[in-house]
Amino acid sequence: MGYKVLVLGGARSGKSEFAQDLAGRMGERVLFVATAAPDDPEMAERIARHRALRPTDWRTVEARTGVARASAAELGDAQVVILDCVTLLASNLLMEKGDHLAREALYREIDDLLHTCREVHLVLVSNEVGMGLVPPYPSGRAFRDLLGWANRYVAERVDVVLFLLAGIPLVLKGGDVYEGIKGTGSGRHEAG
Repeated sequence: MGYKVLVLGGARSGKSEFAQDLAGRMGERVLFVATAAPDDPEMAERIARHRALRPTDWRTVEARTGVARASAAELGDAQVVILDCVTLLASNLLMEKGDHLAREALYREIDDLLHTCREVHLVLVSNEVGMGLVPPYPSGRAFRDLLGWANRYVAERVDVVLFLLAGIPLVLKGGDVYEGIKGTGSGRHEAG
């Protein structure tokens, strides 16, 4: 049975790079599940930068939703699955399902992914968006609330919760497990 890790942080906190390094320590065969889609030039550029940072021997699957199904289809001999990120998964579900159905759909997605990855390590990346200003518009508040609930839901179900602040990991849960993971493997592989 693999370890389950949640890596939280704000924008540009280093959470994705940290999660990749952690995954490299947890196993050599990694499946990267990306929830972003290049809907505009700025997002396409962000995705390209993220791809360039990933090791070339990692497999990638892109899934806006249905991440467990996509992971199961590509899992193969992977030792580690990274979901980057819960934030965009929540946004995608909110846009697809609306305020009233997104929360239940997101919980189902998380449960299904945890079940699919029960035998391998799983690293989930998510933003912490609830520590700043209250969004001035209803859809912003609905998104903030949905992601806050999702992060709590995931945190209850994983072994380790880490918060990246200015690139520094703060252990919120599972310190002993994290220390064991941190001390194994070689970390990041060579990126493309």
